[in-house]
Amino acid sequence: MRWLRFVIPALLAAAAIPLTWGQSAPSPDAPPVSNVPVDNSATEETPRETLKVTSNLVSEYFTVRDKKNALIPFLTKNDCNVFEDKEPQKLTSFVAEANQPLTLGILIDTSGSQYNVLPLEQQSASAFLKRILREKDQAFLVSFDVGVNLEQDYTNNVRELDRAISKVQINTAAGGGSAGVPGIGQGPVPTQGAPKGTLLYDAVYEVSDHKIHSESGRKALILLTDGEDEGSVTKPKAAIEAAQNANAIIYVILIADRGFYGGFSMGYSGDYQMRTLTEATGGRVINVGNNGKKLEDAFDQIEQELRTQYVAQYVPVNKSMDGKFRKVDIFCKDTDGDLKVQARKGYFAVGDED
Repeated sequence: MRWLRFVIPALLAAAAIPLTWGQSAPSPDAPPVSNVPVDNSATEETPRETLKVTSNLVSEYFTVRDKKNALIPFLTKNDCNVFEDKEPQKLTSFVAEANQPLTLGILIDTSGSQYNVLPLEQQSASAFLKRILREKDQAFLVSFDVGVNLEQDYTNNVRELDRAISKVQINTAAGGGSAGVPGIGQGPVPTQGAPKGTLLYDAVYEVSDHKIHSESGRKALILLTDGEDEGSVTKPKAAIEAAQNANAIIYVILIADRGFYGGFSMGYSGDYQMRTLTEATGGRVINVGNNGKKLEDAFDQIEQELRTQYVAQYVPVNKSMDGKFRKVDIFCKDTDGDLKVQARKGYFAVGDED
């Protein structure tokens, strides 16, 4: 099993001691937290076929829709053009990615504001993974609240994922929970009436930078959250950059107990923040409120998109290894004219130090 080690910068400044992803500490009367061993037999018997990339080869994953918002699955290399910083790029390959291996991360918000919707999330996420995972795909599960917790490492075993999902629980670090340092079961005690301890951007950064960055091929993260961050050391820009560098598509299923925010009338800004995050990485936000049917539909939409993707590869005209951001634009058209492309906004070039 590939266990991820991660460090929260604010804690390093105080203690200079690296932390290991672990399970959040449950309350005394709560069921035990998942510590399920991974069955690696599937991956050992059937090695994953991943897309081989080099430091100067750019891979852009994207979906395309027509004017009626229907997905377009049959485009060719001649139908699309890629520009980097407004310079046209010569494509070395253009492939429909329906059957290519997928690396998938499910990130579940387990802060107090999700108390009434967590059962819906667990049921729908389990059903989604049963449908979408194929022989060469891999998935993992992370929860985030007052800490960022790896609940299940990479596996193709749906039963292990389902078991881990079912054991995820709300953790506010109050009332018999943990207290003190985020990430090791010791987080800030929530203030009455206000959401506290939701390390959303820390979770996106740590997963992107330390968990999936070295993986090749198609990568997607699905966040189940109300979109509110409370207490992250990581700034939104840094989280976005980490996801772009990892070439990970981020989807956010916006789900919340509306009563927790007074019907979203006060103190709620997650929608806008999550749109910024997803649009920069080639994903999107699907707002389901607290409706179970809409949640199921959201997972169906994501499944369709992940199975109707293209990947365009090219070696950049700009050979500079300057570590700077490169803006990427993809344009596609068919007999009816221009089509809508959903892709990440760009990437950071490899730097000399890399």
